[in-house]
This record gives sequence, C-alpha cells and structure tokens, in this order.
Amino acid sequence: MSRVSLALGAVLVVVTVLGPALAPYDPAAPVTAPWTESGADHLLGGDVLGRDVLSRLLAGGRHLLAVSLMAAALATLVGALGGLAVGWRGSRALTASADLLLAVPVLLPALVLAVSLPGDAAVVAATVLAGAPLTLGVIRDVTAGVRERGYVRAARLRGESAVAVLLREVLPAMAGVLAADLGLRFVTALQLASALGVLGVTDAPATGDWAVMLRENLAGAALNPAALAAPALLLALLSSAVAIAARTGLRHAFGTENS
Repeated sequence: MSRVSLALGAVLVVVTVLGPALAPYDPAAPVTAPWTESGADHLLGGDVLGRDVLSRLLAGGRHLLAVSLMAAALATLVGALGGLAVGWRGSRALTASADLLLAVPVLLPALVLAVSLPGDAAVVAATVLAGAPLTLGVIRDVTAGVRERGYVRAARLRGESAVAVLLREVLPAMAGVLAADLGLRFVTALQLASALGVLGVTDAPATGDWAVMLRENLAGAALNPAALAAPALLLALLSSAVAIAARTGLRHAFGTENS
C-alpha cells in the first residue's frame, strides 16, 4: 500500500510540475461556453467562464504544490530546531508553548492570518503554527533517545560542542524521521491552502488553482460535474498518497530506532 501511495504521489507531482506544458489550451482564456459538458474538444468541459477545465487542472497544481512545499519545509525546520533544543537540553517554556499552539484549532489562526497577510504568506505562517509543534514533539523524543547512544556519548567525551554533536551525530540518525515529517507537514499545508482557497480568502494565479476551481465551479456542478469533481479528486489523491507514504516512513523510522 505504501509503495502504491508513493508511486501515485510521485506521478501526481510530476504531472503537476509538467502540467502547464501539457495543457491543450490557454488555461486563462475562455475557449467555450460556460460550464460546457465534457466532449471530444474539451475532455473535462468548460468552467464558469468557459475556460478549458483540463487545461486549468494541469496548470493549477504547480502554484499550490510550491506554496505547500515551502510551508512544509519551514514548519519542519522550525519544529526540528525546537525539538533538537528541547531533546538535548530540555525546555519547559518551549514545550509548554508548543502544547498551547496544539490546543488552538488549526483553521482559526489561518483565517486571522489570511486577513492580515498575503495569501501565500498566510498559508506558510499557518502551517508553521500548526505543524511545527507536532514536529517539535517528534524530534524531541528522537533526540532524547539518540543522545544516549554510544557514538553520541563518545563524541561528547571527545569534547565536541553540542552544536557539532547535533549536526554530525544526531541529525543523520533521524533523516528518515525528518523526511516522513516533511510529508505530513506538506499535507497540513495543502489542506490549509485548499481550505483558504475554497473560502475565497486567498488569491490564485490566472492559470488557476485546484482549490479555487472548487469555489468557482460549485454553482455549475449540475451542468458540468467534471469541473468540480476533477480538482477535488486530485486534491484528495495527492493528500492521501503523501499522508500514507509519510506515516509508513515514520513507522519504519521508529521501528529502526527501536531495533
């Protein structure tokens, strides 16, 4: 199952990156009547403005993917740094702050940030607030276990600084955990970006955005169901595939840690 999810996620990412070059029509230009049904000339029909749905579908994932990856990377970085610090030295204040952030509903700060920040910045900031505390907890526990291993103790006895030990000895031991955690943070970012796009509090590029496509075509679902179903399906498949692969990676990483 995990291999299938990983393969599916990889295919979706490749299609998303190459999508604009594969689009049969200009994704920003009307080429048919609004909400035209699927046919030979337009495989997925037209959208609310008569733009080709397939073209917008192929072009609409790149921006969403880039923003989600940026947000996930920053959330994992912030959480990992905090987790290393807490796991190595211990910090009740940092742990308490992370627990407090976890108690806040994810969408609430995202909506507040969306009002005060540009759309992409709001997604990044909300992902960090929602995801970094989770990453901190995972990395904290892994760091606390790794620091007692023989090679780490040997490095400390050689007089190496804490930073050197963390960078040379501890971080390489948790590479699998960090990679899996990055996948989970990506799912969080993708969900937040999609939610804000559907709610209409973020702007989308002229070429389209899968989440914005849902909002734009909701009223015409009965006329051209594909205009609504296609972006919803891609969002669900990408999110599920990455989540399954990431959780499987975490199980394997922790299984290795315990062996």
